[in-house]
Amino acid sequence: MMRKLFIYTFLLLISFVSRASMVLIPMDDTSQVNHLKAYGITYWTLDKDYKVSWLLNYRGGSFLLPDREEIRRECKIRGVSFEIITDGEANAILDEISSPSQNKETVILEKAPKIAVYSPPGKQPWDDAVTMVLTYAEIPFTTIYDEEVLNDALLLYDWLHLHHEDFTGQYGKFFGAYRNAPWYLEQKREAEELAQRLGYSKVSEEKMAVADKIRDYVVGGGFMFAMCSATDTFDIALAAEDVDICEPMFDGDPSEPNYQSKIDYNNSFAFKNFILERSPMVYEFSDIDTTNDRKIPFEQDYFTLMEYSAKWDPVPTMLCQNHTQLVKGFMGQTTAYRADRVKSNVLVMGMNKLNNEARYIHGTKGKGMFTFYGGHDPEDYQHRVGDAPTVLDLHPNSPGYRLILNNVLFPAARKKKQKT
Repeated sequence: MMRKLFIYTFLLLISFVSRASMVLIPMDDTSQVNHLKAYGITYWTLDKDYKVSWLLNYRGGSFLLPDREEIRRECKIRGVSFEIITDGEANAILDEISSPSQNKETVILEKAPKIAVYSPPGKQPWDDAVTMVLTYAEIPFTTIYDEEVLNDALLLYDWLHLHHEDFTGQYGKFFGAYRNAPWYLEQKREAEELAQRLGYSKVSEEKMAVADKIRDYVVGGGFMFAMCSATDTFDIALAAEDVDICEPMFDGDPSEPNYQSKIDYNNSFAFKNFILERSPMVYEFSDIDTTNDRKIPFEQDYFTLMEYSAKWDPVPTMLCQNHTQLVKGFMGQTTAYRADRVKSNVLVMGMNKLNNEARYIHGTKGKGMFTFYGGHDPEDYQHRVGDAPTVLDLHPNSPGYRLILNNVLFPAARKKKQKT
């Protein structure tokens, strides 16, 4: 009797082992019907305290999840393609990835990062591509602004996003075209009232204090992702600390004489040797941005993602995961960066060689990291004030938006020492 029970138990165990399985979320071009929501499933799984394997350079950067009924159900509800594979098949994939001959790597994602989006009250969701894609992918985030930053709320978050913001105190350089527009006058009034309430005599001084707090957050180990004008204005503000670069219509008094010579490029994160745009009538902050010099036809406006060694350089490899290396370009107040204005210690991960411009860059500062991504909305080529919002249901496989979501998941990765 005991012998029969042992045999029965053994056969049950063998049967269970043979049926043990994993959920593979493919991220290649042909298998995945909704790349963007796939990131949301991965985040949701991490938030349920499961670990996830990110398979770098395997089928477009696929995800390997534990097989649970709730995970299968969530994939079906959100319309995300998935495959059920046996443990044996999963181990075969992991063995293939670990081979020294393969430019692939497995990165363990351990914990859902806490996400903060820096955005003023009253801003519409479509004003910010990251807010839009986080909402679409169903990834939770908290909106914060100057008061929270100055009160050290950043310490609560693993990941911070900055978008269409002006840290120089020049109100986005909209003065030339919109100085009499009601929305511009209202935003200027609100910014001045906020600065006064927080104890600053000028908006530029208050924004400088915010930029300092964000710098300290990154240096202390935080991860910052910025797009559009938040990228160059953040760096300009840091380089121009204690230098008045604002004209009277912005802060009520003249700028400092010869202020260009007082810029300290050692203080900036990504950019060097830039020349500031002095005229308040010009919709530009400096010569970092290439928008006014671009002569690329719409049909040819693409940038190429660089390829890295997954085993030696997992960080940029993670940030560049995609189902294509060629990404459609898009414009913004800050569209792209002149290559000769990018510091030599900053990685250029996406480049348009026709125009010698960097579109997607990454670097380290202290214990933290930052990524700058030029342009406003990856699926709205030339977004203008008042344009209708992008409908992401029409772009579920957007390579440009995938780059944003790579950055969202990046802080979840188990940290490995970078070898180069």
